[in-house]
Amino acid sequence: MTGPEKDLSQRFLDEHEELKPGQDFHFACHPGVSCFGACCSALDLMLTPYDVLRLRRATGQSSRAFVHEYADMSAMPGVGLPLLSLHMQDTDAKRCPFSTHGACAVYQDRPSACRTYPLGRATRPVCAGEASGPDEPCKPKMEEQIFVIRERHCKGFAEAAQWSPASWMEDQGLTPYNVSNDRYVALAADLRGHGHLSAQQSGMAGLALYQPDDFQRFLAGAHVLERLDMTDELRAAVLRDEEACLDFGFDWLELSLLGHAEHLHPKG
Repeated sequence: MTGPEKDLSQRFLDEHEELKPGQDFHFACHPGVSCFGACCSALDLMLTPYDVLRLRRATGQSSRAFVHEYADMSAMPGVGLPLLSLHMQDTDAKRCPFSTHGACAVYQDRPSACRTYPLGRATRPVCAGEASGPDEPCKPKMEEQIFVIRERHCKGFAEAAQWSPASWMEDQGLTPYNVSNDRYVALAADLRGHGHLSAQQSGMAGLALYQPDDFQRFLAGAHVLERLDMTDELRAAVLRDEEACLDFGFDWLELSLLGHAEHLHPKG
């Protein structure tokens, strides 16, 4: 992250309390808390690829229909990867479209930002060791920062329930979200310095990241998987399971846009 974008991110981190390993916090959110549901309005809520997969499955829609109805699309500055954000209700309150009668209609599949709140999680890939060769990049690992978002209206911090960042993340079911979201962050970091994606490349990225049902049909129709060094079991999983298809999509974009992928190689 460089330039104004880095400065904006750093200012955000500087404005919030960072939690160190082993540091706990008190928080609970339930209908008995007086501000319950107040945080579900006027949100600038980014939807990651895994968020979209879970949400559109909860609505029973195709990915194309879900994105059209519930998402606003933009492009990541300096990279061109498609970015999706949740489209709020067209009312003065700008409520979340899934907030109904004080409850969340998609609670079991709510986005990672909602699950993580009142914590925030910032990650960036850093070099974890020596490169395997002169033309190979270093082995990356994710550096993580956890911080507390204390909004004035929120009364949840006065509750008795005590958490560590790890226990909160586990309680909120964040493991699959964080794993997939870290892949998105790593892909974006790898693409920096390679020039802005063309419209065709951006469309390809949108298909692989946000439309697994359409991507599966594309892969089958174009016989893409047959040209890659993959086991028959993995090919079948990519065409059958959307989580496996999204995971493959990250590898495919690395290979297609960067010319290399750790887990994916052409045949021959």
